[in-house]
Amino acid sequence: EVQLVESGGGLVQAGGSLRLSCEASGFTFDEYAMCWFRQAPGKEREGVSCISSSDGSTYYVDSVKGRFTISSDNAKNTVYLQMNSLKPEDSAVYYCAAGDLVSWPFADGMDYWGKGTLVTVSS
Repeated sequence: EVQLVESGGGLVQAGGSLRLSCEASGFTFDEYAMCWFRQAPGKEREGVSCISSSDGSTYYVDSVKGRFTISSDNAKNTVYLQMNSLKPEDSAVYYCAAGDLVSWPFADGMDYWGKGTLVTVSS
């Protein structure tokens, strides 16, 4: 059974930091790109960041460049998203996803999804 389990969300003040984790199981972790998406109320799901399984290349949506860092630990089948200098507009449910890198930043192209973790940034 494929599982992606996110953790690390919570309430933080603007300017603060959070580190999200996503532990994967049930598929060959290093054969998939691992990505983070987010969805705020009333908005479409947005690609935030993605990391290539082949060479570790990383990709970010412009709004988080310089503030967020994606990384992965293949030995632990886990991908992380370090979020610094958080802003209220970063508030959303953050989802971990696995799929083909060519699909990013489009959510439709991802094969597997976690259930999400809520991030709330207060002003």
